[in-house]
Amino acid sequence: MPDWGWPAVIAHRCGGALAPENTLAGLGIAARLGCRAVEFDVMLSRDSVPVLIHDETLDRTAARSGHVARLAAEELLATDVGRCFHSAFAGESIPSLQLALDACRRLGLAVNVEIKPATGCEVDTGRVVGCVLKEMQPALRPQILLSSFSADALAAAAAEVPDVPRGLLVDRFSPQALLTAGRLDCVSLNLGRKHLDAAQILAARDAGFKVLVYTVNALPEARQLAAWGVAGVFSDRPDLLLPG
Repeated sequence: MPDWGWPAVIAHRCGGALAPENTLAGLGIAARLGCRAVEFDVMLSRDSVPVLIHDETLDRTAARSGHVARLAAEELLATDVGRCFHSAFAGESIPSLQLALDACRRLGLAVNVEIKPATGCEVDTGRVVGCVLKEMQPALRPQILLSSFSADALAAAAAEVPDVPRGLLVDRFSPQALLTAGRLDCVSLNLGRKHLDAAQILAARDAGFKVLVYTVNALPEARQLAAWGVAGVFSDRPDLLLPG
């Protein structure tokens, strides 16, 4: 496996406990804290523009409702997702994938782009995300890891940018996850913390994968996972895990 070269602490959803999740404000705060890597979620608008959002609806993060896949990019990019988090972030809007990638490069942040397709849009979302990356000159991209719970989305992205590393997301470790990650030529297995143990981490590492774990917000837990051989953790509170 090539040199990994990724930081051990990755700001989950750009550090979603410190700023509105999946926003440019979050990227800026993560960088100021000393983070060198972030993770964010990408979904398609109605007109197939990839934007940063986790849920299929706006209900949780915005002061309005609506299904992301049924709204045009123009509407989504004008949607305030800051005020619901804190009044200090009022006016912070949903960014496009392109804007976020440009910001990551400017801030010196590596980025795990999680392909988060709306139901039924797995292949299209993976393909469009891959096309956005393909259209960027490699020298102008930040360091990128693509990931998804959807094997179809990852495969579609890989068809467009086979040179961009991939990681398979799974809630729980299983032998099938190792097989799927191998079939997709993934470099990492991104595992949920719940039910995870040292033996499973060892099995994934023995199969040739780096192990990333979500979501870890306490320093003792992060240290235990590192002792078990985990390469990195996703955290909503990277400020608690980074060196002081």
